[in-house]
Amino acid sequence: MCNLYRMTKSPDEVARWFSTVNELGSVNIGSEVYPGYPGIVIAGGELRQMTWGFPLTLKSKKTGKPLKPKPVNNTRSEKLDSFMWKYSFEERRCLIPLTAWAEAEGARGAKTRTWLSLPDAELFTVGGIWRDSDEFGLCYSMVMTDAADNISEVHNRMPVILAPDEREIWTHGASEDARELCRPCSGDFEIAQTDDAWHRHTGET
Repeated sequence: MCNLYRMTKSPDEVARWFSTVNELGSVNIGSEVYPGYPGIVIAGGELRQMTWGFPLTLKSKKTGKPLKPKPVNNTRSEKLDSFMWKYSFEERRCLIPLTAWAEAEGARGAKTRTWLSLPDAELFTVGGIWRDSDEFGLCYSMVMTDAADNISEVHNRMPVILAPDEREIWTHGASEDARELCRPCSGDFEIAQTDDAWHRHTGET
């Protein structure tokens, strides 16, 4: 599952790229986005800064008291009807702009980052859902589907990549039509294996 992605464009560049409104001004968002950290999404026709991950509060097995909320940053497409995701998918879908996403490869404890992207695409969008929360404020989750055959050796899941003519369907179409877009993306991918360590806080799988 995707627990790290890269977005190297500025808000102004993203707004121009997708012909949308940028009212964010100057924001402090890193070029690599991790669960629980802020990212940029396109929702309601404008750029918004939100936290990557819906809050999930668990209780301590020792004390029974609530623990710090965990950001659930991936939504499996086959679980969109579950309570946690259902109403956001039906009412609040968004676009997540990115330049690449990363998966962990290698032996446990020694995994490294492998970056995946679209050839010749400086920026593309994947499907997301969002909501307002008491814990994180505005937050979003990335919708994941089965991996395309040519990247299934890296991971068995991938983000729902949206073609330009599918973005309007995702954000404003009926939920039934948006669900049809939750499928592996066809075409070629760039796969860049690295020696960079996959740190535990990026969600080791």
